[in-house]
Amino acid sequence: MPSVDYYEIIGVPKTASAAEIRKAYRKLARKYHPDVNPGDDAAEEKYKQLSQAYEVLSDKEKRQKYDQYGAAFQQAQAGGQWQGADFGDYVYTNFGAGSFQDIFGDLFGNMGAQAGRQRGRTGPQAAQRGQDIHYRLNVSFADAVKGAKRDLVFTVADRCAECDGLGGKATQCPTCKGSGQSGQRGFFGMPAACPQCQGSGEIITERCSSCRGGGEVARERKVALKIPAGVHSGQMLRLAGEGGRGFRGAPNGDLILELQVEEHALLKRDEQDNVTVELPISVVEAIQGAKVKVPTVEGPVTLTVPAGTSSGQTFRLKGQGGPKRGSQAKGDEYVKVKITTPKHLTKEQKEAVERLAETWTEEPRKGMAEGL
Repeated sequence: MPSVDYYEIIGVPKTASAAEIRKAYRKLARKYHPDVNPGDDAAEEKYKQLSQAYEVLSDKEKRQKYDQYGAAFQQAQAGGQWQGADFGDYVYTNFGAGSFQDIFGDLFGNMGAQAGRQRGRTGPQAAQRGQDIHYRLNVSFADAVKGAKRDLVFTVADRCAECDGLGGKATQCPTCKGSGQSGQRGFFGMPAACPQCQGSGEIITERCSSCRGGGEVARERKVALKIPAGVHSGQMLRLAGEGGRGFRGAPNGDLILELQVEEHALLKRDEQDNVTVELPISVVEAIQGAKVKVPTVEGPVTLTVPAGTSSGQTFRLKGQGGPKRGSQAKGDEYVKVKITTPKHLTKEQKEAVERLAETWTEEPRKGMAEGL
């Protein structure tokens, strides 16, 4: 059964307070309750998911376990096999040594990352390259445009250093004599794995005290990250050797970052690294012309607004857009003018407008009243 994000189901961020979670749940529960949606299977399923998510997130201890172990906690809860017991004991009992990664579905739990590829068996006692870790990283608009150096801190299910991922003290499997094969043939005539050691060639005689036989432990990692200037959402950064720990001296896997660039309050950037901004100006500035400050990715610049500028008119600032990744070139910035009309005028201002109206001769709606 695929894992689902309890926070997404209820529609709250992972930093939400208990009160915020309760408020969001009650609102959705009323919407999807079976009594309100008779015969609607989709609504009933949604209600079940909401109830399951709220059961975990409303309980302080369960929420803490879910944040730490993610999908592994979900699977254990769904099977009714882990009721507050030690997680390593649960893994060892239900999956055997070295299986932590296989059930750790969402590798980063509450950090929104996804687990790397499944570990394959390469034979008894064989060295195995560490797993690649995939992580979705939020990047500010400024860091994406200008580039930055950041320290990335996250929690990952990593191979236990104490037992090198074996789960404890190992000895040669007496059934297969270390071959990992049962001597029988399976599908397509391929040798079948030994039923006692599951093809590893070894059996665990004493569980590791650090990982409790799971072979892996939750470990905090800190990685120095350089974000290149000009990155966009969806682009990947690969940090070689920063992934899961290798087995029996094999190299570590890689850390693969999928970038998600946050929106800026004023500036909008497209895939060609052009930037657009809406610039409010007063009626007087539009009539008389003015020099106004405009925000850009490198800081404010002065734009000359010519007299008689209309609302919606767009001006181009060449080379003031975002930098193009891997190049010295830059996009342009497009400034769209929006004329603002005052809602409250002083007596003097009203008199000035009236005098202006008396001398105004332009007819902006000429011909519109004639119809077809």
